[in-house]
Amino acid sequence: MPFQAHQTGMDMSLIFEERQSDSPYVEMVTHGYTAVSGSTIRPAESHWHMVFVKVNGRTHSLVVGPWSTSGVASWGKGAEILWVKFKLGTFMPHCPTRNILDTETNLSGAAHNAFWLHSSTWQLPDFENVETFVDWLVRDELLVSDPVVNTVLQDRMPDVASRTVRHRFLQATGLSHNYIRQMKRAQKAVALLEQDVPILDVVYELGYYDQPHLTRSLKQFIGYTPGQIACLNPPG
Repeated sequence: MPFQAHQTGMDMSLIFEERQSDSPYVEMVTHGYTAVSGSTIRPAESHWHMVFVKVNGRTHSLVVGPWSTSGVASWGKGAEILWVKFKLGTFMPHCPTRNILDTETNLSGAAHNAFWLHSSTWQLPDFENVETFVDWLVRDELLVSDPVVNTVLQDRMPDVASRTVRHRFLQATGLSHNYIRQMKRAQKAVALLEQDVPILDVVYELGYYDQPHLTRSLKQFIGYTPGQIACLNPPG
């Protein structure tokens, strides 16, 4: 299977590797271990995840919805974690993404390395076989992708009524197209600030009204002000 963009990362509390997926339903797969307990400010997230945790001989399976604002992520030591990040437009028909916005839902464990999902038992996937696991979910119609979302994200209008487009986009992503656009603009602002682009130039380039507008957006979606981001990434 032709995987892409394999990366590894490490800090004092989390060691991880991640890869992109060739599945049309999956954006990214990440596998990691927590060396010590820790916490960090996490940004808003437009994608939803399935998360599988093994710690102290027990397994926990979760559905984590999109996060509409920044917040705090915390973790304990000694956990092995697998994150499956789904592409925008991928969702579970029995549990539309709008129903899991800003939530973490525990899936009951059926047995060791297994969990319940929509009245069926599923084996936990691992870093290498996520795509097979996802294919099974698609086969059983527990996971689908709405092509309307991809069309809208490409700034094209589908050949359906605008009210239907809004409903389907919200059902599949949990967020409006405009809200996702604002989140992506904030992410672009961070990238520019990390490249030492002056704050006022970022305001102008990305179409913010003024510096306070940029500051409010970054606090909402990233959790830091422009000045804090610049300080976190000093030149050189």
